[in-house]
Amino acid sequence: MYGTIIQLFDNTVRNNPDSIVQLGKNRAGLFIPRTYATLQRESRALALALKRLGVKRGDVVGIVSDNRSEWFVADLAVLSLGAADSPRGRDAMPYEVEYILGVTKCRVAFAENIDQLNKIASLKASLPDLETVILIEGEKPESADFGIVLYSELLESGLAILDTEEGKAEIEREIALGNEEDTATIIFTSGTTGMPKGVMISHRNIIYQLYAVDKIIDFKKGWTSLSVLPIWHAFERIIQYVVIFKCCRIAYSKPIGKVMLTDFQRVNPEVLCSVPRIWETVKAGVYQNLKNKKPAERKVFGLFVAAAKRKLHYENLVYDLYPRFGKPSKLRMKAAMIPYFLYSIIYKLGDKIAFSQIKEKLGTSFVAGISGGGSMSKDVEEFFSAIGIKLLDGYGLTETAPVIGLQRYPRSIQGYMQPFEGTEIKIIDPESGRELGIGEKGELLVRGPQVMKGYYNDPERTASVIDSDGFFHTGDLAIIEARGDFAIVGRVKDTIVLSGGENIEPVPIENAIKSSEYVDNVVIVGQDRRYLGALIVIDTKSVERYLKDSQVPYMNKADLTELDEVKHLIDGEVQRLVSRAAGFKPYEQVPRFVLLSKPFQVGRELSAKQEVKRSEIQKLYRDEIESIFA
Repeated sequence: MYGTIIQLFDNTVRNNPDSIVQLGKNRAGLFIPRTYATLQRESRALALALKRLGVKRGDVVGIVSDNRSEWFVADLAVLSLGAADSPRGRDAMPYEVEYILGVTKCRVAFAENIDQLNKIASLKASLPDLETVILIEGEKPESADFGIVLYSELLESGLAILDTEEGKAEIEREIALGNEEDTATIIFTSGTTGMPKGVMISHRNIIYQLYAVDKIIDFKKGWTSLSVLPIWHAFERIIQYVVIFKCCRIAYSKPIGKVMLTDFQRVNPEVLCSVPRIWETVKAGVYQNLKNKKPAERKVFGLFVAAAKRKLHYENLVYDLYPRFGKPSKLRMKAAMIPYFLYSIIYKLGDKIAFSQIKEKLGTSFVAGISGGGSMSKDVEEFFSAIGIKLLDGYGLTETAPVIGLQRYPRSIQGYMQPFEGTEIKIIDPESGRELGIGEKGELLVRGPQVMKGYYNDPERTASVIDSDGFFHTGDLAIIEARGDFAIVGRVKDTIVLSGGENIEPVPIENAIKSSEYVDNVVIVGQDRRYLGALIVIDTKSVERYLKDSQVPYMNKADLTELDEVKHLIDGEVQRLVSRAAGFKPYEQVPRFVLLSKPFQVGRELSAKQEVKRSEIQKLYRDEIESIFA
């Protein structure tokens, strides 16, 4: 099964040289197709040119760039030489770039444009090993403290070498030397606390997952995946390799509503890989558009959605798709058949009148969205499943390269994921280490071919997360149901303990509040306090629309969080969404909160994966948090 990514890629090219692999935009915003043969030729040529710059087997090459066709060429070129790349996006802070290029002793690095080149140049004093920066886009500056080579010129020189018999033989030899245990990439996790950790991922870690994913979702030759996540992110990275494994194609877009939906129409993809926030935004957009409809149309849509959710409920009963902690109830399954049939009839009418218009926004070929980088809220998953748009929740970490499990396809156990074939999972009590049984909540441990080689130059930290039996301790709280599927229910270290001793997982509460159209983000606080509080970032556009409809005057956006009408609005949403009727215990409810008008930012309150940096938020909003409990 295993080998190297390049050996796998070459096999695909051998059988499908003229198939399209990339759709990248030119300066006019038009998608330009590139074939497998072209990608192979350019990546091999670039590899030969990099070798002339001194890149050799075992070296680390930096890539500071966002998604683009050249990124994949550079990645495949580095891997062809038996080297590893260490990537980061354009939004990386200077201290992150300095740490990544410095600790890996990169002698060669790619910079996407002049801004990234200048960022690296400003750090030269602390990067003594850096000799050459390859500029992908832009004009070469007149002087610098290191060598600067234009990507286009480097590629041209490599093509000249590749067009000789010696050059062809040279790159073939390098590729043949590759081994499945070679490090393919070192991804430095942005993390929610502390300095980044360099996760060493091997070719074997990655290739195992390509076969595992294929057993759950049968990617068809020629399918298109719309790329919106940062390509250096481990989740998006694995999809790039699924593409070349299954002879599919990838179209580069952006996680911006208008851009993404326009690209859906233009390239008609079968798959979109994203974080939950993107689907939350799409759902919010659906309901915002509804506000421009007549009251009767809004009411009809609401009735159809309610009927679709009932149909989904009975479908889950018929097909035994609710989590199970004992034997299935065949009587309950049979009793659900008649209402399932009746609601299916109503659904077909709703699909024709309303839902089809939403699905058309995703083109005519869409098969499934795969969501990772955080748990999808029940509300979002239920909405899209009910109207007929399939979303599959995936789970993993950078340390597991990154996928551990994925929801079943085409029918999923609601809220639960299936571990990959060949992956072992177990749940333990975080305090005692005792292994727990079905339905018991504890820390998730995983052992399988996707678990990282370790943290770069940090054996002590590696030993702290991978035990002597080879199990990786995820730090996530999970529950396993009777069929072996699992659900993530929180973080071990995120658990809030109130002064009364109650243990509370903040994520389910936050997901519930975020389902409100008026809320952009939320963080639950309350460690060692008598009750919970919340920092709530309002969705400015939705709140402004509410005030306009309610004929409430205000001076500017900065005033919104101070208006009593807005406070009452959000309080009503919180009390509705986090109530006993919604399944929350009395001590899980949120009696007090502070409203924030500015959205959380990546690099400040959020990690690059858009995860909340809780410890940082505790510092940044110390005064606001204290006011909640004053």
